Amino acid sequence: MNVRERTFPILLSACMLTLYSAPAATKKGDDHERNTITGPGLLWRYPTDIASRDLFYGPGGEEHQPRLPLRFEKEDLEGSNPKFTVVDKDQVKWKVKLGQEARPETAATRIAWAVGYFANEDYLLTNFKIEGMPAKLHRGQKYIAADGTIPYARFKREIKDAKKLGIWAWKDQYWSGTRELNGLKVVMALINNWDLKDINNVVYQNGDERIFMVSDMGATFGSPGRSFPRDRAKDNVDEYTKSQFICGMTDDTVDFTAPARPRFVYFVDPKEYLMRVHLESLGRNVPRQDVWWIGQLLGCLSPKQIRDAFRAAGYNQDEVERFAQAMEKRIAQLTDL
Repeated sequence: MNVRERTFPILLSACMLTLYSAPAATKKGDDHERNTITGPGLLWRYPTDIASRDLFYGPGGEEHQPRLPLRFEKEDLEGSNPKFTVVDKDQVKWKVKLGQEARPETAATRIAWAVGYFANEDYLLTNFKIEGMPAKLHRGQKYIAADGTIPYARFKREIKDAKKLGIWAWKDQYWSGTRELNGLKVVMALINNWDLKDINNVVYQNGDERIFMVSDMGATFGSPGRSFPRDRAKDNVDEYTKSQFICGMTDDTVDFTAPARPRFVYFVDPKEYLMRVHLESLGRNVPRQDVWWIGQLLGCLSPKQIRDAFRAAGYNQDEVERFAQAMEKRIAQLTDL
């Protein structure tokens, strides 16, 4: 029996054990998050100032960045990444995310916002301390130095007057087939966002406006699908630069590689694996005219703006240039359609 013949029964056995003996994974807050909201609302707004948008400071601008000192408030155990809430000098609350998603998410929000999509006011802070930090966090302690210094983390500003209503679905009939949704799919493929679960989308009521946005863009700028080992899947310039962007095309449609199906090793969790295989369809059969439309907007971004997005995310000069050049090549593919 060769290696493949031996491996398949082992994987199949593991799958069966997962299906019949493992409890279903749950996430704190899921009941609230699954309150799915449909339109009407705003998914996109025309960026009249696209050529002058500041991609270093992003949607919040320089005036909204966190102000030191910072005070620890509480740990957040929801989701898969270590997070906690802090309050800054101006009494503004921030959700701090540690780990591998901090840098790519900071850059991703700026790219999406640059072409008219709603995005969180995210900032990356480096080499800082927080007053009142507990001696040990439940999660993410490895990202904090012995003296309490945090090398880097993403700060997401709490929208004071906005009410979170729930989530929205990629396949919601209200948005289905719209240019705005198709353009968003292209932007997600551009940044290699493979984690397009509905639970990563959020709907806010902000005054008279109902805002639809992708609220979690941390699984970006790595491989186009969930890879093995995991550190290749996000915040990995080597994987991003070598990955394929467009994987198919007809006279009427374009297929994108991201979100790609996960590596077969993840079939040990069949439910998760099949869910991600299903997500693959979000990047397929995107109308060519809508791809061209969003490509023209992306093509308005200057080399400086694109590089500023990665500088804001704390990447070094070499990483900034490599990420930017890869993105520029992808945008050129869109504008040349």
